[in-house]
Amino acid sequence: MSILQFPRARPRVLLFDWHATLVDTMDAMYYALEDVLPRLVALGLIDRLVAPAQSKTLEDAKLVKYVRDHARLHPKLKAERKVSRTDIFEVLFGDDQDAKATAHRAFDESYARHFGIVRPMEADARSRLEALQARGLRIGVLTNRQRRFMAHEVYTVDGDGWHELFETIVCGDDVERRKPHPDLIHRALDELGESAALSCWYVGDSTTDVIAARRAGVTAIFYNGAGWDRQWIDKIFPGTVRHPHVPDAVVGSLDELHALIDRLV
Repeated sequence: MSILQFPRARPRVLLFDWHATLVDTMDAMYYALEDVLPRLVALGLIDRLVAPAQSKTLEDAKLVKYVRDHARLHPKLKAERKVSRTDIFEVLFGDDQDAKATAHRAFDESYARHFGIVRPMEADARSRLEALQARGLRIGVLTNRQRRFMAHEVYTVDGDGWHELFETIVCGDDVERRKPHPDLIHRALDELGESAALSCWYVGDSTTDVIAARRAGVTAIFYNGAGWDRQWIDKIFPGTVRHPHVPDAVVGSLDELHALIDRLV
């Protein structure tokens, strides 16, 4: 199928993913992954990798096989630095929630040794977020990572930080279940005094972001900052019975997000 959907409601609330949507922390993320994957045997996770028949795509199956055989990511995947750790853990462990929880804990321990520098994904991201505020939209930000990391990053990005731009900031350790579960989105809406509705848009760069938005009952906007082509986007969002969750729209920049909102006036 081809993703040609269009949002059915103008946004009142805009919730954003943080990493690889608003900011770039890919170096630290991949350094932490390089620490964790060689420890899969010690963590008791190597035998909990998904079976090839359970992978969504052939590429996913190849990723799992490479990690199983080499206990690291393929050099091409590392060099591209386009895939989030959450998506990688989803590919590796599928529906095994306990395995993913263990992997996330190990990742957080390693990320603490590497995080620090955080850069905007787009040079004018702050001004584009301020322009969204000026339109009367309520803005929040979500992340699967721990608050101790997010607090540093949101207060230091762009030098002065962006903390005043967000009415709510919800982190992975604020909820029982991380994305792709909808808990982060529901927590943010509760803090804003809002209900889950299509007038809430959740903007994120990963398949887990789209799944979380769909499960939460809000509009899912896929942020294609990695520059995936249409064929790849159709592949990672197949719209099948087994993998039904597809975005309502795809944007490649915050300017495109503004344009999308304009089309709904």
